[in-house]
Amino acid sequence: MKVILLENIERVGRKGDILEVAPGYARNYLFPRKLALEVTQSNIKAVEMQQKALKKKLEKERLTSQELIKKLNEVTLTFVRRSSEKDVIFGSVSAADIHDQLTRLGFEIDKKKIMLDEPIKRLGTFTVPIKVYHEDRAEIKVVVTKEESPAEVSEPKDQKDDQA
Repeated sequence: MKVILLENIERVGRKGDILEVAPGYARNYLFPRKLALEVTQSNIKAVEMQQKALKKKLEKERLTSQELIKKLNEVTLTFVRRSSEKDVIFGSVSAADIHDQLTRLGFEIDKKKIMLDEPIKRLGTFTVPIKVYHEDRAEIKVVVTKEESPAEVSEPKDQKDDQA
């Protein structure tokens, strides 16, 4: 029996494909779950119109995502953290921290799309990829700097007084 797939089905096919499947599989699995339609002229035309509309929508999304990628590539986030003498910070900079900073800057990005393998635990500059649209990614710079303790801040002032 020939069917038109309405959804992507693993190991079967992709949305819009016309396939030959067993009649029982179509009647008992695909049709009740609205995963496929029987091949008829009207169904083929309906699916073609849906695919054209979907292509237009995807193209629009892709263009807006390209603009977002350009904006995100210019972003640099700075985090100030206390650290040890070996430049290991106390605590870490996580995807949640990055998400909060991006939200403050006006970017609406899902925290799950921030592709930070593990939290940042050292001082320095890091590049963090963000999944924007399917396989398109932006990269933001994350700078982790050392927090100056009050004793360190007052020392340079004392040295200036000594020189005067």
